[in-house]
Amino acid sequence: MNSNSSTGSPSNVQDLDALVQVLHQQRATMLDDLVQWLKIPSISSDSSKLAEVQAGCQWVTDKLRNAGLDVNVIQTQRHPIVIAHTPPVPGAPVVLVYGHYDVQPVEPLEDWISGPFEPTERDGNLYARGATDDKGQVLTHVQSVCQWLASGQTLPLQIKFIIEGEEEVGSESLEQMLPDLAEQLACDCVVISDSSQYADGQPAITYGLRGIATFELAVSGPNQDLHSGSFGGAVMNPAIALCKMLAGLVDDQGVIQIPGYYDDVQPLSDQQRQQWNDLPNDDASFAAVIGVDELFGETGYSTDERRWARPTFDINGITSGHQGEGVKTIIPAVASAKLSFRLVPNQCPKALSAALRQRLGELAPKGVRWELEDDHGAPGMLADIETPFARAASSAIEAAFDTAPVLIREGGSIPIVARFQQVLDCDCLLLGWGLSDDNTHSPNEKFRIADYYRGIEASARLWHQIAAEHQQG
Repeated sequence: MNSNSSTGSPSNVQDLDALVQVLHQQRATMLDDLVQWLKIPSISSDSSKLAEVQAGCQWVTDKLRNAGLDVNVIQTQRHPIVIAHTPPVPGAPVVLVYGHYDVQPVEPLEDWISGPFEPTERDGNLYARGATDDKGQVLTHVQSVCQWLASGQTLPLQIKFIIEGEEEVGSESLEQMLPDLAEQLACDCVVISDSSQYADGQPAITYGLRGIATFELAVSGPNQDLHSGSFGGAVMNPAIALCKMLAGLVDDQGVIQIPGYYDDVQPLSDQQRQQWNDLPNDDASFAAVIGVDELFGETGYSTDERRWARPTFDINGITSGHQGEGVKTIIPAVASAKLSFRLVPNQCPKALSAALRQRLGELAPKGVRWELEDDHGAPGMLADIETPFARAASSAIEAAFDTAPVLIREGGSIPIVARFQQVLDCDCLLLGWGLSDDNTHSPNEKFRIADYYRGIEASARLWHQIAAEHQQG
């Protein structure tokens, strides 16, 4: 452990109960904080939003600094990283909270019921871009620490924060700087809230994430768009070529057709599969929530297994030819697609890149040229669930949500988590307060206000429980 040698004692239960009462009394103020942060359009992928991203960074910097934390803002080639910490507590564990203040783009804008940066309450939810990913979730931990310090009580352990502005574009700056920041960020456990509960009313501890590899594929043919009447039938259409190549990457059973793609995939144990099958899953309800008539995926696996522990391939966008109003009968000169692969632990993004190029070469029709550009990638991760930190999280969540959490994995990716494990040599706790229908990365993103409050309480209880677990040995 990265703790000092002398012994300390956590705050007692009476003090914790008093703090929980303070959290209830401060709900309106804490909700207003979230509203103010969500008004800032900190879209990290949009170069025209540099000032807004900086403003998003400044907001959380001021919040932490005004609460009395020691704050350091590190400039990068793109967006700043905020590092903050409370005073050391001799003999107690050190916990690092990770989150991000950047958000996804908002398109299609016309699908938003209320403005993406005009936080609006409807039906017990707060709607805005970043509400659940990740401003609302990381703010639960910021609020719990700020309220603890404002109450005059001493935190029973040291808490550090690292809140970055590039998670939605791959965390490149933090990835590069992490080894140099390792001493500053030294900790026993990283806590991350950037995921979901298992279901409405069923909180969860997530112990695994899939990795990711993203690419852009461009296919070109003639040196300019051609009249489809005069030239149709005489040249290969790049859009058709692109579709053929993409279709060849996955079969009708959902099995990805790339050489060696499954070689390093660890099979699920019978015990693991049974544990997930025992969860209150309902494919019909899941399909209804996301608005499809029927689910689809790799044959031989349940929906949860496909989402959490099997690798995938998806087309994220296709562009070619005339996109405006009406018809323009052309053979486009160029067609392109944005691709993503979700990888499971042990799969390597770089190995996938080489294998994907080999497969695309096999699939490319004659008469076109193609180019594959690597975007970003990160491996998957698994966390140890038999630790004092996991026990503390289970107790804290059960007390705040009135329900014991279940153990799940998450199909999404938080690229920096595996690097935290590697560089900081620490445990990880992935505690998601969101819901699967929060429209993350989509129009009408939301965060249930009651879960925002419960997340703050669970966070405050977590600091107490981690210290108590450590004291008990």
